Amino acid sequence: MTSLDQAESEFAAARPRLFGIAYRMTGSVADAEDLVQEAWLRWQLADRAAVRNPEAYLATAITRLAINESQTARARRETYVGPWLPEPVDTAADPQVGAERGAVLELAVLVLLEKLTPTERAAYVLREAFDYPYREIAEIVQTTEGATRQLVSRARKHLADERRAPVDRADQRTLLEAFVAAARAGDLAGLEELFAQDVVSCSDSNGVVRAAGRPLVGAAVVAKIFAAWAPGFWAGAEVSYVEANGQAAVRLRKDASTFAVITVTASAEGIDQVMWLVNPAKLGAFR
Repeated sequence: MTSLDQAESEFAAARPRLFGIAYRMTGSVADAEDLVQEAWLRWQLADRAAVRNPEAYLATAITRLAINESQTARARRETYVGPWLPEPVDTAADPQVGAERGAVLELAVLVLLEKLTPTERAAYVLREAFDYPYREIAEIVQTTEGATRQLVSRARKHLADERRAPVDRADQRTLLEAFVAAARAGDLAGLEELFAQDVVSCSDSNGVVRAAGRPLVGAAVVAKIFAAWAPGFWAGAEVSYVEANGQAAVRLRKDASTFAVITVTASAEGIDQVMWLVNPAKLGAFR
């Protein structure tokens, strides 16, 4: 085996995890793939004979690239039109998200991670999704083991403070189906009954298609708007259930073209959040 053949083999073995780290850091399939490609270029140029652990070397490279990308992505999103949501991935098709556990993959969690510093996010992702030891995380993010524990602890606290305990996957699917039925029917009372009082609806369109330009908040307000949307939005739509980021979602198609992916998060109080992915650039996994 030539040196380049061996390099390709080692990189291929690590690639699912590299993509998984980059996707959780960026919330974007395209950005994650770009970072994986950059890591491959660096691996080709590296003094590979001096690398004792290729997987650790590549994990360090992708994480540091993702930290830098996170900083520039925030600046780009200042010009994003309306709410920004992560790009969903089709986990039923077993894409290369590369986690031993499904943690840190739900769309709602990725949204909350946007509020962390890039280094906090990296430490949390490496620990919660990939179970890296604190010592290794410290080396990757270039800090001490004690500081790394603090980074992960702060991230956990932020997520715990920002969201209620979610229902299990079966209940989430049941609530999503009930939501779709009520929304299609324009059932105002049915919608309001499903929602937590402080429900939030976010539509990610980047201004490309017509959608709410800001989050909608409150059970009565959201139910009223959804009921009013029903005749136009759902008319002629082909509805199918898919799996997005480990949770049930609904895909809407017209004329054999996907125009929306919708999912909900829920707690004991009802549906807390409705997420509408209608930006065509983010629907690639479900076309």
